[in-house]
Amino acid sequence: MHRRKGIHATLHAQRRGSDYMIRILLAEDDDSLRHYLARALQNAGYEVESADRGTAALAMLQSGDYDLLVSDIVMPEMDGIELAQRCAEVSPYTRIMFITGFAAVSLKSGSEPTNTRVLSKPFHLKDLVLEVERVFRDEVSSASL
Repeated sequence: MHRRKGIHATLHAQRRGSDYMIRILLAEDDDSLRHYLARALQNAGYEVESADRGTAALAMLQSGDYDLLVSDIVMPEMDGIELAQRCAEVSPYTRIMFITGFAAVSLKSGSEPTNTRVLSKPFHLKDLVLEVERVFRDEVSSASL
């Protein structure tokens, strides 16, 4: 498996027909939901690592290469919005998706990073997988223009 920095290398690997596997970092404080979501994404063909809080996810972002951060917004120690802002600093090519039951309230502040997607709880696992696929399909489409 090939590792590189950022989605642009992912696009390059896809064009080469490489065996590259998209890497996702999942930050979710609910243990059972985190395992359930990670398994669904793995079954869809993604490499998934997970963290139970924002501070742990930030440490992983600083030491690894991820194509997508999927983060709950409400978490202990560091919320998902702050995590996404820090992600933009330490890993600018990592795309961001929020999963939350509080989307309408939490994202009104205007402090969320650009290029983010929000999936509101409750959602079906197929919706999560479709939204992740959409993130990378949109990136491939815009890069080929």
